[in-house]
Amino acid sequence: MRAKRPLERILVARGLGGARVQEVIELARQTGTPVRFEERAALDRLSAAKAHQGVIALGAAKKYAELEEIAPASNLIVVLDGVEDPHNLGAIVRTAHAAGAGGIVIAERRAAGLTDVVAKAAAGALEYLPIVRAVNINQTLRSLKDMGYFVYGLDERGETPYNKVDWAGHSVVVMGAEGKGLHELVKKNCDMLVRIPMAGQIASLNVSVATGVVLFSWFEKARTKHI
Repeated sequence: MRAKRPLERILVARGLGGARVQEVIELARQTGTPVRFEERAALDRLSAAKAHQGVIALGAAKKYAELEEIAPASNLIVVLDGVEDPHNLGAIVRTAHAAGAGGIVIAERRAAGLTDVVAKAAAGALEYLPIVRAVNINQTLRSLKDMGYFVYGLDERGETPYNKVDWAGHSVVVMGAEGKGLHELVKKNCDMLVRIPMAGQIASLNVSVATGVVLFSWFEKARTKHI
């Protein structure tokens, strides 16, 4: 933390105390690094050695960006409402960059972070696409709307097919978690819910595939409308 290396989060064994632990926790708060208190067995599974002293830091593959840094210069921002699989996150990063997105917003809690697995799945795109970590996805959506963005949420019960959307000049696409979709409050913070019509018996696509379908629909409209 003192060297400013990006960290995904810090895990502290439950019940662990002392001045040194408090120093770590305080420094984490100063640097905006999330701290999680876990059972020691959970730390044992993460550590290559059992002598981890009750504190483990998980490194991030890159430094997170701030929303205020990416919003003014972007025409498209992707917001992920709790995507948990790092392979899906990496694939979404790769697709979003290829489709011309200006950045991705991920949730701080109960979501995949920027691990080495994500970096590998992104196939280099992580070096070019800014990633913002949001404490509150709903507040982030409200902030983006205040900045002039129109928010589209993908939901299987959405009224508008994705290929019929007249995309706004500044668009946000919100994708839900694997198997769960969008949280109800997140849906309420969307300006429009869109769907991908399905021909088969399966109700939904993998989140990374669905993201690609929707983002490249935006990309095609953006090219013709010169967004």
